[in-house]
Amino acid sequence: MKRMARVTVAGALALTLPLAMTACSDKATGGGGATGADGVKHGTGVTDDKISIGVQTDMTGVYAPLGKSLTQAQKMYVEQVNAEGGICGRTLELVVRDHGYDVQKAVASYGELESSVIGLSQFVGSPMVTALGDRITSDKMFVIPNAWATTLLGNEYIQVTGTTYDVDMINALDFLTEEKGIKKGDKVGHVYFEGDYGESALAGSKHAAKELGLEIVEQKIKATDNDMSAQVSALQSAGVSAILMSAGPMQSASLAGVARSKGVTAPIVASNSGFSPQLLKTPAAPALLKGFYLASAGAPISSDLEKIKKLADDYKKKYPGQPLDNAVVNGYTSAVVFGDALTKACEAKDLTREGLIKAHRSTTAYDDGYGTPMDFSKVNEPGTRKTYILRTDEKAAGGLVVERDAAASKIAEAYQVPAGK
Repeated sequence: MKRMARVTVAGALALTLPLAMTACSDKATGGGGATGADGVKHGTGVTDDKISIGVQTDMTGVYAPLGKSLTQAQKMYVEQVNAEGGICGRTLELVVRDHGYDVQKAVASYGELESSVIGLSQFVGSPMVTALGDRITSDKMFVIPNAWATTLLGNEYIQVTGTTYDVDMINALDFLTEEKGIKKGDKVGHVYFEGDYGESALAGSKHAAKELGLEIVEQKIKATDNDMSAQVSALQSAGVSAILMSAGPMQSASLAGVARSKGVTAPIVASNSGFSPQLLKTPAAPALLKGFYLASAGAPISSDLEKIKKLADDYKKKYPGQPLDNAVVNGYTSAVVFGDALTKACEAKDLTREGLIKAHRSTTAYDDGYGTPMDFSKVNEPGTRKTYILRTDEKAAGGLVVERDAAASKIAEAYQVPAGK
């Protein structure tokens, strides 16, 4: 690969500025500095022949199975792009850090990545991203979080792809009232994690419930709570007609298992990170196959969309025997979004962090063929308000099939998303 000469004023600067001051100046402007022989400006994480992209994932914590799929899908994307010549004449490099769904570890590993990558194509966990929000802004670091809390909106550098948790819960209640017989005056349980994720989802369910004349019965839990017996008993006593679940896969499995064992037949709709196909290989499988649904902005890995079918085939060949789940689609498409922004920045001759976010935010009608089109130009809005309702199916790849195609209810369309809250 042809290397490009750097044009630099380092010699002149050395006479007037300390080296440390020069480094701070580069960081403050998003890492802008040299220009390559191809006329493309370089920034942090970019050299004449390489673009380094960061990943902050969970490989050992509560979302470890999903984190593994996300990361493997992104590694596959990078290999495929590099095999075709890279982006802007440069190979891509993925720099991965595992924070184990721990905020302190995430802050520490961000510090390791900050000076060496142009942005983050994956960042698992809204608590982690929220904790680093100010640094992400000051560093002008383009981040695609694998989290969908409304607290992540309102920051130019953080792109929430798809919907937010509250919008999904609004559309989930629309599904329940339109197709599952839930009616005005009914009670609907909502089990949710404390913190940004669960509280964002709860805001949506409470808003929709008010519009639909329903009553939400709240059950707040911690991420370390794995036995949902007490929550099911409380919801059963309250006489709920349906249950919303905004937690992790283990909590969903416990909830479904306990509920069905107690004779509770109410439909359960989980937020998009509340299921893993590995659960269908456990004793919880029979319960999860009875009236369990998932609300998600993304099409499932079992989709008949041509690009997703190819993705599924490629992933099975690359990682034989590994689970096929929705995280594969999410991870890969997030990498595609990031890569397309790099391509657009290259066309503008600006591969600095500022150039990258400018290129990305100029996209108003993004359709990569993997699901719902998105608008990335609105900082205070999620990419879309359309939600798929997926149903568990043990014979389907990823354990999920489409129950209802992506749609935005009238309530979701009119809803004012509380950006930053």
